[in-house]
Amino acid sequence: MHIDEADGGKMQHEEPRVYTIREVAAQFHMQPSTLRYYEEQGLLTNVGRTASGQRIYEECHINRLRAICCFKNAGMTIEDLKKFFIYEQDEPAHIDEILALLESRRKTLDEQRRALNEAAMHVQRKLHYYGDIKRALDAGERLPDWGNYKTHVYSIDC
Repeated sequence: MHIDEADGGKMQHEEPRVYTIREVAAQFHMQPSTLRYYEEQGLLTNVGRTASGQRIYEECHINRLRAICCFKNAGMTIEDLKKFFIYEQDEPAHIDEILALLESRRKTLDEQRRALNEAAMHVQRKLHYYGDIKRALDAGERLPDWGNYKTHVYSIDC
């Protein structure tokens, strides 16, 4: 909103910000075809059009896309997203389904996190082991034994 001095200082409502398909695609680092696909799948609804037929996205679409991207990054399928957004339309009637869907995703993410941590630890062990081999070779010393590394716990902090 802004005050229009020419209109006697009355408050004027600004038009809501709209975005083109290219602007939205660039903002979310995706192809315009992905946005059209999300619309076809019913994930993006009520996308307006200009007189020439170009899509017009509003802030509600941007917010929905943030949720879609977050859930997609968490591994949700298109079918899971469809269910979630249908359930979300009537949260009280579908609260158990929403919680079950999110809890299932959380469990899967926890399993993936554990597997990634295990893989990262193995890579850290190998880095230390092969780094020590290189130092031993450079110094003309005895090569290290893998047995001393395979259970050692290293930091895997980012």
